[in-house]
Amino acid sequence: MRVLIVGNGAREHALAWCATRSPLVDAVVTAPGNAGTAALGENVPLDPLDLPALVAVARRVAPDLTVVGADDPLAAGAIDALRAAGLRAFGPTRAAAEIESSKVWSKGFMRRHGVPTAPFEVFDDAGAAHRFLDGNPWAGRLVVKADGLTRGKGVIVPDSLPEAHAALAAVMEQRAYGPGGSRVVIERRLEGPEASVFALCDGETALPFGTARDHKRIFDGDRGPNTGGMGAYAPTRLVPAPLLDEVMARIVRPAVAGLAAEGRPFTGFLYAGIMLTAEGPQVIEFNARFGDPEAQAVLPLLESDLIELLGRAVDGRLAGGAPPRWREGAACAVCLASAGYPEAVRDGVALSGLEGIRQDGDSGALVFHAGTERRDGALFTRGGRVLTVAGLGPDLASARRAAYTNAERVRFEGMQYRRDIGAQEASA
Repeated sequence: MRVLIVGNGAREHALAWCATRSPLVDAVVTAPGNAGTAALGENVPLDPLDLPALVAVARRVAPDLTVVGADDPLAAGAIDALRAAGLRAFGPTRAAAEIESSKVWSKGFMRRHGVPTAPFEVFDDAGAAHRFLDGNPWAGRLVVKADGLTRGKGVIVPDSLPEAHAALAAVMEQRAYGPGGSRVVIERRLEGPEASVFALCDGETALPFGTARDHKRIFDGDRGPNTGGMGAYAPTRLVPAPLLDEVMARIVRPAVAGLAAEGRPFTGFLYAGIMLTAEGPQVIEFNARFGDPEAQAVLPLLESDLIELLGRAVDGRLAGGAPPRWREGAACAVCLASAGYPEAVRDGVALSGLEGIRQDGDSGALVFHAGTERRDGALFTRGGRVLTVAGLGPDLASARRAAYTNAERVRFEGMQYRRDIGAQEASA
């Protein structure tokens, strides 16, 4: 069968890599892809937000399965457009993806269906929101969230009232995070460690699909601004089997049932970002797709055939089938970013060192491309997050060593990366 992967990030490279390992797959096409996916099959130029162009590409490629990886095209209705054209596509519809694309809608949905989450208020008027802050809600322990998609950067955790007002002004008045800041959610800050729980869903059934912990801030020690993610490790001991069962029972399955009940059946990867509070696990936010960089840590541990699983999800056949199987051990994924990230970055910087990394997974290392392009046989950067180097091992400490040993082999001017991905849990 032919598989079309839509996107150009390291997550899509990881999905394409998994697809090439499936005995069901004869060819993988990625649109638009990057220098890494080009080594696995054909890349096709595409703006994934141009839905007519996406449908035209899919018709030309004639895939047996199309997988849409990123949040923006899902929120724009990529799955709706592909299915309307008679194409078999994996991912949530635009309506189902609103569980991520609108934090206002998502929080209201959780309230309606009893999914545990922080108390919150919604504002579409900046003046009213500032007055609410002046009332010192939740003793100043709060979070300001832009309503719409902001590439992981529209959530601000202020440490003081002036910082909270500044965050509100940045989101609603200056529109620092784009049109998604026309409305905000202000919620009580949850306290506890964070973890990511993934589920594979077919509209009715949800199967656990790994756990991970990511590192959002740009600098070591969780300092600096939020990014799309600077690294992740999987699995996390913070979510042992009994707690995973609780998260599935109290959070994931009620969410899937609620979406179906509201006429928005969810097919795809449902990603629950949770806080492990003293009152139990609570949802920080839902995402309607696999995480990036979490996918680069979780997918190398998958022993099952990913494409067979996704096909079962699309066809509504997860119930009663074999659950995903996982290899023993751990993975640590470290993102290498351009200078200036997460703000302005410079493209076109020469990149070297990958030839020194044996990239087969069994050697303990994999490299997933994101912001890369190849010109005249040479590699250059093209974007903020450039590569993810994933290390594998029998435990997290050895996976970290593999990741960082190989990350140090990569060279490009201004390269920055965190050196503490997974360090806290590995040393515990």
